[in-house]
Amino acid sequence: MVYNKAHSDRLSATFAALADPTRRAILARLVEGPANVKELAAPFRMSLPAISKHLKVLEHAGLISRGREAQWRPCKLEASPLKDVADWAEQYRRFFEASFDRLDAYLKGLQTKQKENPEKEK
Repeated sequence: MVYNKAHSDRLSATFAALADPTRRAILARLVEGPANVKELAAPFRMSLPAISKHLKVLEHAGLISRGREAQWRPCKLEASPLKDVADWAEQYRRFFEASFDRLDAYLKGLQTKQKENPEKEK
């Protein structure tokens, strides 16, 4: 994989935004559709300015966008940074899958040897 500083910086911003459980909960809510700040704040015991700070972090990371409909400022999920995270994690999934395949082959080899030589234990 080629190192791309700009891509890495976007990933860093995305991971930083996802590091907080409140922000993850806000994203989970936005999967259902757009919502305003009051709607997003409803399940939390925090002030609207505190929720707004979380929204700014999510917006900076590109995970949400904010529109303007009259006086209503709906927040909307922007999923492309999450795809970048999934793509980044994919290389590690392939690594672990290959490792598990090698372990499985090794264990099957041990089982075969035990069946061929039952009197030999270790």
